[in-house]
Amino acid sequence: MTLTWSADEIMTVTAARALTDGMACFVGIGLPSTAANLARRTHAPDLWLIYESGTLGAKPGSLPLSIGDGVLAETADSVVSVPEIFNYWLQPGRIDVGFLGAAQIDRYANINTTVIGDYANPEVRLPGAGGAPEIAASCREVVVVVRHSRRAFVDRVDFTTSVGHGSGAGDRERLGLRGRGPIRVITDLGVLEPDPETRELTLVSVHPGVAVEQVREATGWDLAVAPDLAVTEPPGETELTELRKLTGRYVADRPQSTASQE
Repeated sequence: MTLTWSADEIMTVTAARALTDGMACFVGIGLPSTAANLARRTHAPDLWLIYESGTLGAKPGSLPLSIGDGVLAETADSVVSVPEIFNYWLQPGRIDVGFLGAAQIDRYANINTTVIGDYANPEVRLPGAGGAPEIAASCREVVVVVRHSRRAFVDRVDFTTSVGHGSGAGDRERLGLRGRGPIRVITDLGVLEPDPETRELTLVSVHPGVAVEQVREATGWDLAVAPDLAVTEPPGETELTELRKLTGRYVADRPQSTASQE
């Protein structure tokens, strides 16, 4: 019997697999938090989750609603001040990976969570930066989790909230940014990684059942495709079970296995 999964589920499972046991992970709320908590429940029980509110080693039994959710403080190894999180842990480069979302992301993995349209007269005013610019600048590496559409994947972001690779190779170094920047962008269609030479995002993997043209049509620039394009490993039963427990989709007396992918 073949497991079924949704596009969001394979995206979240793929993102969770990017994290390894013992890693220190600075977690954003939303899809990144779901993926990080799934990793801790499955293959990375000693994953060290850090949230911007000051919680170190949080182990929430349910998904936090915000960085200020009490479950984070109740389950953390320690709670420190927000300045300490940034001044001692993040900015000196002590965090292995930052997990971020995005409203817009461009071909060089720059992230916009500020405004859509002109800054002075925007079409949409977004939640803002929070700690994302510092995470993108100072974590040793960054993974972005975002749903794939032309609205999100644009040739150039309307506003650069968090620098990815700027305008290409060498920009991070010129700006004095400590970390490697985004090393992977995981979507509901596939996985993109920056080209080693140009730093432009390149499609390196598609999820099962997704065609390359489908990804290109959902991208606002002429997307490059790796010559050795892979197909993402499908989610396993344990991964799906734990994910559905986290998100509330799991029903103990009704198995989630059917004959085809959703």
